[in-house]
Amino acid sequence: MSYACRFPLPRAGLRCSTRADLRILLLQIRDDRRVRAEEYASFCDYSGLEASQIDVLNAFDQPDFPPDVADGYDALFVGGASEASVLEPERYPFIRSCIELTRRWAMGGLPVFACCFGFQLAVLALGGRIIRDDRDFEMGTIPIRLTRHAGGDPLFCDVPDGFLAVSVHRERATRVPAGCLPLAYSDRCLHAFRVGEGPFWAFQFHPEVSRARLVERLTIYKAQYTQDDAHLERVLNAAAETPESNRLVHRFVERVLLGH
Repeated sequence: MSYACRFPLPRAGLRCSTRADLRILLLQIRDDRRVRAEEYASFCDYSGLEASQIDVLNAFDQPDFPPDVADGYDALFVGGASEASVLEPERYPFIRSCIELTRRWAMGGLPVFACCFGFQLAVLALGGRIIRDDRDFEMGTIPIRLTRHAGGDPLFCDVPDGFLAVSVHRERATRVPAGCLPLAYSDRCLHAFRVGEGPFWAFQFHPEVSRARLVERLTIYKAQYTQDDAHLERVLNAAAETPESNRLVHRFVERVLLGH
Protein backbone atom coordinates (compact mmCIF):
# COMPACT_ATOMS: atom_id res chain seq x y z
CA MET A 1 0.00 0.00 0.00
CA SER A 2 1.33 3.44 -0.87
CA TYR A 3 0.11 6.84 0.23
CA ALA A 4 1.22 10.44 0.06
CA CYS A 5 2.19 11.08 3.65
CA ARG A 6 4.66 8.29 4.30
CA PHE A 7 7.01 9.02 7.19
CA PRO A 8 8.54 7.06 10.09
CA LEU A 9 6.30 6.31 13.05
CA PRO A 10 7.33 5.61 16.65
CA ARG A 11 7.34 1.85 17.22
CA ALA A 12 8.02 1.75 20.95
CA GLY A 13 7.23 -1.64 22.42
CA LEU A 14 6.34 -3.30 19.13
CA ARG A 15 7.62 -6.84 18.72
CA CYS A 16 5.76 -7.97 15.57
CA SER A 17 7.40 -8.49 12.20
CA THR A 18 4.47 -9.76 10.15
CA ARG A 19 0.70 -9.53 10.27
CA ALA A 20 0.47 -13.06 11.68
CA ASP A 21 2.71 -12.06 14.61
CA LEU A 22 0.41 -9.30 15.83
CA ARG A 23 -1.36 -9.68 19.17
CA ILE A 24 -3.99 -7.13 20.16
CA LEU A 25 -5.91 -6.57 23.38
CA LEU A 26 -9.46 -5.28 22.92
CA LEU A 27 -10.76 -3.44 25.97
CA GLN A 28 -14.54 -3.91 25.85
CA ILE A 29 -17.08 -2.01 27.92
CA ARG A 30 -20.13 -4.05 26.90
CA ASP A 31 -22.68 -5.89 29.01
CA ASP A 32 -25.08 -7.12 26.31
CA ARG A 33 -23.85 -10.46 24.94
CA ARG A 34 -25.03 -9.74 21.42
CA VAL A 35 -23.18 -6.43 21.22
CA ARG A 36 -20.03 -7.96 22.72
CA ALA A 37 -19.94 -10.48 19.89
CA GLU A 38 -20.83 -7.90 17.22
CA GLU A 39 -18.14 -5.44 18.37
CA TYR A 40 -15.50 -8.17 18.47
CA ALA A 41 -16.46 -9.35 14.97
CA SER A 42 -16.35 -5.76 13.70
CA PHE A 43 -12.79 -5.20 14.93
CA CYS A 44 -11.71 -8.52 13.42
CA ASP A 45 -13.40 -7.75 10.08
CA TYR A 46 -12.06 -4.23 9.62
CA SER A 47 -8.58 -4.80 11.06
CA GLY A 48 -7.99 -7.76 8.75
CA LEU A 49 -6.75 -9.81 11.72
CA GLU A 50 -7.78 -13.30 12.74
CA ALA A 51 -9.98 -13.71 15.79
CA SER A 52 -7.16 -15.64 17.47
CA GLN A 53 -4.99 -12.50 17.33
CA ILE A 54 -7.38 -10.34 19.38
CA ASP A 55 -7.89 -11.07 23.07
CA VAL A 56 -10.69 -9.41 25.04
CA LEU A 57 -10.74 -7.80 28.45
CA ASN A 58 -14.33 -6.86 29.29
CA ALA A 59 -14.59 -4.25 32.03
CA PHE A 60 -18.04 -5.45 33.10
CA ASP A 61 -16.60 -8.91 33.82
CA GLN A 62 -13.30 -7.70 35.28
CA PRO A 63 -13.81 -4.19 36.67
CA ASP A 64 -10.60 -4.04 38.69
CA PHE A 65 -7.47 -4.59 36.61
CA PRO A 66 -3.93 -3.17 36.82
CA PRO A 67 -2.57 -0.59 34.34
CA ASP A 68 -0.04 -3.13 33.06
CA VAL A 69 -2.70 -5.67 32.04
CA ALA A 70 -2.01 -5.01 28.34
CA ASP A 71 1.78 -5.16 28.58
CA GLY A 72 3.18 -7.61 26.02
CA TYR A 73 0.57 -6.83 23.37
CA ASP A 74 1.42 -4.98 20.16
CA ALA A 75 -1.55 -2.64 20.39
CA LEU A 76 -4.64 -1.77 22.37
CA PHE A 77 -8.09 -1.44 20.82
CA VAL A 78 -10.75 0.28 22.94
CA GLY A 79 -14.40 -0.05 22.01
CA GLY A 80 -17.58 1.84 22.80
CA ALA A 81 -20.19 1.60 25.54
CA SER A 82 -23.92 2.18 25.61
CA GLU A 83 -24.42 0.85 29.14
CA ALA A 84 -21.99 3.08 31.02
CA SER A 85 -20.91 6.71 31.19
CA VAL A 86 -17.37 7.98 31.74
CA LEU A 87 -18.95 10.70 33.91
CA GLU A 88 -20.22 8.16 36.47
CA PRO A 89 -17.16 6.45 38.01
CA GLU A 90 -19.03 5.89 41.28
CA ARG A 91 -21.64 3.81 39.46
CA TYR A 92 -19.13 2.13 37.14
CA PRO A 93 -15.91 1.64 39.16
CA PHE A 94 -14.11 0.07 36.20
CA ILE A 95 -13.83 3.55 34.66
CA ARG A 96 -10.87 4.31 36.90
CA SER A 97 -9.05 1.16 35.75
CA CYS A 98 -9.84 1.98 32.12
CA ILE A 99 -8.49 5.52 32.47
CA GLU A 100 -5.27 4.32 34.12
CA LEU A 101 -4.72 1.72 31.39
CA THR A 102 -5.33 4.34 28.69
CA ARG A 103 -2.99 6.82 30.37
CA ARG A 104 -0.23 4.20 30.65
CA TRP A 105 -0.36 3.52 26.92
CA ALA A 106 -0.54 7.20 26.02
CA MET A 107 2.40 8.14 28.21
CA GLY A 108 4.37 5.11 27.03
CA GLY A 109 4.07 6.01 23.35
CA LEU A 110 2.35 2.70 22.61
CA PRO A 111 -0.11 1.99 19.77
CA VAL A 112 -3.77 2.60 20.59
CA PHE A 113 -6.92 2.73 18.46
CA ALA A 114 -9.70 4.03 20.72
CA CYS A 115 -13.33 4.48 19.62
CA CYS A 116 -16.28 6.36 21.16
CA PHE A 117 -16.12 5.45 24.87
CA GLY A 118 -12.40 4.86 24.33
CA PHE A 119 -12.11 8.41 22.94
CA GLN A 120 -13.76 9.77 26.09
CA LEU A 121 -11.48 7.71 28.32
CA ALA A 122 -8.48 9.12 26.45
CA VAL A 123 -9.70 12.70 26.88
CA LEU A 124 -10.04 12.21 30.64
CA ALA A 125 -6.75 10.29 30.91
CA LEU A 126 -4.95 13.22 29.27
CA GLY A 127 -6.49 15.88 31.47
CA GLY A 128 -9.30 16.97 29.13
CA ARG A 129 -12.99 17.52 29.81
CA ILE A 130 -16.08 15.55 28.79
CA ILE A 131 -19.59 17.00 28.96
CA ARG A 132 -22.98 15.32 28.60
CA ASP A 133 -25.72 16.35 26.18
CA ASP A 134 -29.03 14.51 26.66
CA ARG A 135 -31.05 16.54 24.17
CA ASP A 136 -29.03 17.43 21.10
CA PHE A 137 -26.70 14.45 20.68
CA GLU A 138 -25.41 12.83 17.49
CA MET A 139 -27.05 9.64 16.31
CA GLY A 140 -26.73 7.91 12.94
CA THR A 141 -24.26 8.49 10.11
CA ILE A 142 -22.91 12.02 10.02
CA PRO A 143 -20.38 14.01 7.93
CA ILE A 144 -16.96 14.43 9.55
CA ARG A 145 -14.71 17.37 8.66
CA LEU A 146 -10.92 17.30 8.70
CA THR A 147 -8.53 19.76 10.33
CA ARG A 148 -5.34 21.10 8.75
CA HIS A 149 -3.36 18.44 10.63
CA ALA A 150 -5.15 15.58 8.86
CA GLY A 151 -3.17 16.03 5.63
CA GLY A 152 0.04 14.95 7.36
CA ASP A 153 -1.47 12.16 9.41
CA PRO A 154 -0.82 8.53 8.42
CA LEU A 155 -4.44 7.50 8.99
CA PHE A 156 -6.26 10.54 7.64
CA CYS A 157 -3.97 11.83 4.88
CA ASP A 158 -5.99 10.21 2.06
CA VAL A 159 -9.43 10.45 3.66
CA PRO A 160 -11.78 12.91 1.88
CA ASP A 161 -13.06 15.87 3.83
CA GLY A 162 -16.71 15.43 4.82
CA PHE A 163 -16.56 11.62 4.95
CA LEU A 164 -19.44 9.78 6.64
CA ALA A 165 -19.10 7.90 9.92
CA VAL A 166 -21.33 6.22 12.48
CA SER A 167 -21.75 8.34 15.59
CA VAL A 168 -24.02 7.63 18.56
CA HIS A 169 -23.07 9.32 21.83
CA ARG A 170 -24.32 11.63 24.56
CA GLU A 171 -20.96 12.48 26.08
CA ARG A 172 -18.59 14.64 24.03
CA ALA A 173 -15.43 16.73 24.13
CA THR A 174 -15.43 20.36 23.05
CA ARG A 175 -11.67 20.70 22.68
CA VAL A 176 -8.58 18.58 22.17
CA PRO A 177 -6.51 17.63 25.26
CA ALA A 178 -3.22 19.43 25.75
CA GLY A 179 -0.38 17.99 23.71
CA CYS A 180 -2.69 16.35 21.15
CA LEU A 181 -3.38 17.12 17.50
CA PRO A 182 -7.03 17.61 16.46
CA LEU A 183 -7.74 15.68 13.27
CA ALA A 184 -11.49 15.64 12.71
CA TYR A 185 -14.66 17.28 13.98
CA SER A 186 -18.38 17.74 13.38
CA ASP A 187 -20.63 20.73 13.94
CA ARG A 188 -21.12 19.63 17.54
CA CYS A 189 -17.83 18.26 18.81
CA LEU A 190 -14.27 17.09 18.37
CA HIS A 191 -14.18 13.70 16.66
CA ALA A 192 -10.56 12.55 16.35
CA PHE A 193 -7.15 13.38 17.73
CA ARG A 194 -3.66 11.96 17.89
CA VAL A 195 -1.51 12.06 21.01
CA GLY A 196 1.43 14.19 19.89
CA GLU A 197 3.34 12.36 17.17
CA GLY A 198 2.92 8.99 18.85
CA PRO A 199 0.95 5.96 17.60
CA PHE A 200 -2.17 6.76 19.66
CA TRP A 201 -5.42 7.72 17.88
CA ALA A 202 -8.83 8.38 19.43
CA PHE A 203 -12.14 8.64 17.55
CA GLN A 204 -15.48 9.82 18.92
CA PHE A 205 -17.16 8.23 15.91
CA HIS A 206 -17.14 4.46 15.29
CA PRO A 207 -14.63 3.40 12.57
CA GLU A 208 -15.40 -0.22 13.45
CA VAL A 209 -19.16 0.05 12.83
CA SER A 210 -20.84 -0.26 9.42
CA ARG A 211 -24.32 0.87 8.48
CA ALA A 212 -25.63 -2.69 8.86
CA ARG A 213 -24.19 -2.98 12.37
CA LEU A 214 -25.52 0.46 13.27
CA VAL A 215 -28.98 -0.87 12.44
CA GLU A 216 -28.42 -3.90 14.70
CA ARG A 217 -27.01 -1.84 17.55
CA LEU A 218 -29.60 0.93 17.55
CA THR A 219 -32.35 -1.66 17.42
CA ILE A 220 -30.93 -3.24 20.58
CA TYR A 221 -30.45 0.11 22.34
CA LYS A 222 -33.50 1.90 20.93
CA ALA A 223 -34.91 2.65 24.39
CA GLN A 224 -31.71 4.50 25.32
CA TYR A 225 -31.33 6.60 22.19
CA THR A 226 -34.69 6.97 20.43
CA GLN A 227 -38.09 8.29 21.44
CA ASP A 228 -40.17 5.54 19.83
CA ASP A 229 -40.22 3.09 16.90
CA ALA A 230 -41.06 5.86 14.43
CA HIS A 231 -38.01 7.86 15.58
CA LEU A 232 -35.80 4.78 15.24
CA GLU A 233 -37.11 4.14 11.74
CA ARG A 234 -36.34 7.72 10.66
CA VAL A 235 -32.77 7.47 11.95
CA LEU A 236 -32.14 4.11 10.29
CA ASN A 237 -33.69 5.17 6.98
CA ALA A 238 -31.35 8.17 6.91
CA ALA A 239 -28.24 6.07 7.63
CA ALA A 240 -25.69 5.67 4.83
CA GLU A 241 -22.69 3.45 4.16
CA THR A 242 -19.41 4.56 5.79
CA PRO A 243 -16.54 3.02 3.78
CA GLU A 244 -13.94 5.74 4.43
CA SER A 245 -14.47 5.53 8.17
CA ASN A 246 -14.36 1.73 8.18
CA ARG A 247 -10.96 1.68 6.41
CA LEU A 248 -9.27 3.45 9.33
CA VAL A 249 -8.89 0.28 11.42
CA HIS A 250 -7.06 -1.51 8.61
CA ARG A 251 -4.86 1.55 7.99
CA PHE A 252 -3.85 1.52 11.64
CA VAL A 253 -2.75 -2.10 11.35
CA GLU A 254 -0.97 -1.67 8.04
CA ARG A 255 0.58 1.78 8.39
CA VAL A 256 1.27 1.98 12.13
CA LEU A 257 1.72 -1.55 13.44
CA LEU A 258 3.36 -3.01 10.33
CA GLY A 259 4.87 0.20 8.94
CA HIS A 260 3.67 -0.43 5.36
